Amino acid sequence: MRHRLTALSAAAACLLLAIPASAAGAAPGAPGIGDPYYPDYGNGGYDVSHYDLRLKYQPKTDALEGTATILATATQSLSRFNLDFALDVREVLVNGKKAKFATSGAHELEITPGTPLDKGKQLSVVVRYSGTPSEVEVTGFTSWLRTPDGAVAANEPEAAWWWFPSNDHPTDKATYDISVSVPDGNQAISNGVLVSQSSKLGWTRYNWRSNKPQATYLATLAVGKFDITTDKTESGLPVLNAYSKDLGDNAGAARASVERSAEVADWLSGVFGPYPFDALGGYVPNVTTGYALETQTRPFYSPKQFAGGSNVSVVVHELAHQWYGDSVSLKGWRDIWVNEGFARYAQWLWSEKEGEGTTRELADYAYASHPADDAFWTVKPGDPGPDKQFDAAVYDRGAMAVQALRDEVGDEDFFAVLKQWPARNKHGNGSVQDFLKLAEKVSGKPLAQLFDDWLFTPSKPAAAGAGTQHTKGAARTAQAPARPDSWKKIHATDSIHDHGRR
Repeated sequence: MRHRLTALSAAAACLLLAIPASAAGAAPGAPGIGDPYYPDYGNGGYDVSHYDLRLKYQPKTDALEGTATILATATQSLSRFNLDFALDVREVLVNGKKAKFATSGAHELEITPGTPLDKGKQLSVVVRYSGTPSEVEVTGFTSWLRTPDGAVAANEPEAAWWWFPSNDHPTDKATYDISVSVPDGNQAISNGVLVSQSSKLGWTRYNWRSNKPQATYLATLAVGKFDITTDKTESGLPVLNAYSKDLGDNAGAARASVERSAEVADWLSGVFGPYPFDALGGYVPNVTTGYALETQTRPFYSPKQFAGGSNVSVVVHELAHQWYGDSVSLKGWRDIWVNEGFARYAQWLWSEKEGEGTTRELADYAYASHPADDAFWTVKPGDPGPDKQFDAAVYDRGAMAVQALRDEVGDEDFFAVLKQWPARNKHGNGSVQDFLKLAEKVSGKPLAQLFDDWLFTPSKPAAAGAGTQHTKGAARTAQAPARPDSWKKIHATDSIHDHGRR
C-alpha cells in the first residue's frame, strides 16, 4: 500500500534522518537457500564461517543442552534472518545483545536483532537451547538415532536440526569446534581431531575440531560406550576408529573392515590426489539402521553393513566421498551424481585392484542386469528428483556414466580429471555441469551428448554397455556377461541408499 506523505512533525523528521540508509533498506533473509529439491533448507542473507558448539548430553534420558556460537557475515542488509533448528530455544544473542526470536514452518528459527545488520557486517549469534532430540520429529521423521547406551546424529540430507542450529545447506560450509560433556564412562565421538579431554565432577568433556570447511549434514555426533583405536598414517595423519562395545556378532567384521581405513585412504590418494583433511577414521555405533554415511573425516557405519562378514568395499565408498562429496560438495542436491557416481566407481576400482572384477566387467554386468523396460532406467542420475535422490540408479547408472566417460576420453585424461576435480574445487562446491566443463577442457572432446545420454535421459542408453566405446546404435553383447566376484560385496552396501527416514 502506498501512503501519501503530506507533512512530518519536526520530531518525526529528525527520527527519519537518524536512520542509516542501510538500515532503512534492510529486509528479512530468505527462509530457504533456493535449492529446488528442498526449498526450505538453508537460509538467505548471511554466510557462516564457524560453528562453536558447547553441549551437555545425558544418555539415560536423551536430554541435550547446548550453546551454539555461530560466526557469519551478512550478505545483505538484514532486518531478520533464519536458522534451521527443531529443539527448544531459551535465548538468542546477536553481537552480544539479546534478540527476539520465534519459530515458523517445520524447522525455522526466526531471529530479529535489536538493530538491523548492514551488508558485509560480521556477526556472532549465540543460541542457548535444550530438548530431547529423539522425541522431536520434523515432517514425520527424526535423524537422531538412539542406541542402547546413547545416541547418534548422522543422516542425509538433514541431521543438524536435532542437535545444533545452522544454515543447513552444503553451499554454506564452515569450520567447527564441537565440545561435548557426557557422564564419566561414556565417550563422545565427532569429526576431525580430538584436541583435548578432561573430567570434572562425574562428567567428561571431549573437544573436537574440524579446521577445514564442512557441510552441516557432514557434522556428526555419537555418544555411548566405545572401544577406540588410534594410530597414525605413514604421512602422520591421526586415525581414530570407534566401535560400540555391544556390537555382538558384527563386532569382528566391523573392525576387520574399518581398521583398513588408513590403507584405503592411502590407495585413494593415488586415484583422487592428496587426502584433503587432517584426520581419518570411522565409527560403528549400535544402531538399527542399515545405511552408512560419509560424515567428514570419520564416516558412520551401521552394524548391518557387516552382518555378512567384513566388507572393505563400503569403507572404500565412504572414504571416496572425502574427496567427492565432502571436500568438493554439491552445489545443489540435484548434483548428487558428483557424490555417489564416483563413490560407487571407487568401489569398482577397488574391485579391479583386488582382482575381483574390472571396472569394465562391472559396468557391463550392471548394464546387462537391467532390461530396457526396467524402471531403473527412468531415473536420471544427473537430476533424479528428491524422491529418487538415493535410488540405486544414481549409484550404478551413475558409475556406468563414469565408465562411459573413461572409455570416451581414455585413461590418461580420465584419471587426470579424477585428480583435477578435487584439486581445483578443494573445500568448495561443484555441479554436474561444472564437472562436464572440466572433463571437456582436459580431454578436448565435446561430451555434452554423452552426459545427456547417461545422466539426463530417462531410458536405457543405446550403447552395448558402459564398458564399450560410447557409440549410438552399437549392437548389444550377444552373451550375458559373467557376474564379477566383487558384485555381491559391492551390493551388500546398497542399504546406503536407505537413509533411515520413517
